[in-house]
Amino acid sequence: MVPERETTTRERAASGATAASRARARLDQPRPPRRRFLPEWDPESFGRLSERVARFLGTGRFIVWMTVVIILWVVWNVSAPSSLRFDEYPFIFLTLMLSLQASYAAPLILLAQNRQDDRDRVNLEQDRKQNERSIADTEYLTREIAALRIGLGEVATRDWIRSELQDVIKDLEERHDGHHPDRGVFPADRSAGRDVHDR
Repeated sequence: MVPERETTTRERAASGATAASRARARLDQPRPPRRRFLPEWDPESFGRLSERVARFLGTGRFIVWMTVVIILWVVWNVSAPSSLRFDEYPFIFLTLMLSLQASYAAPLILLAQNRQDDRDRVNLEQDRKQNERSIADTEYLTREIAALRIGLGEVATRDWIRSELQDVIKDLEERHDGHHPDRGVFPADRSAGRDVHDR
């Protein structure tokens, strides 16, 4: 029975030793970068480069330089001595170079257009949100102005208060002179003007 216990403790010690010797993944630290066999590139910088190339390909300067290079190429391969010519009359190498340039230019232009479409989409979304905010602000201000107009309709104006004060002053003067002793200061106090059903 003793040898069985010794074997189990040895197995536990061995398993603990392998677990301790094995490197544990730390959750509070980033993993080290893995080795990659393919080259890495920054898509943003590559996109900016493609936009620069696409802008240059769309300028008159590029067309002028390409025309000058083609003319020099053709003149050199037609008028130069036979030993110095590198592309004979059908100009196969020139055709190859132009097709290579076109095969690279087309994807770069498409990539630049895709980036421009993404920017336009973001700008349109921002414009739409700004328009929605402007419409909401305009509706809010319209409601506020309408509420102010309704409120101002119920507010006593300066002319109305002046006319009421003049009436009160006239009533006080008449009462003071003794012409109408039964009339009150305020229109509600006047017994002649009050309706019987108001009580």
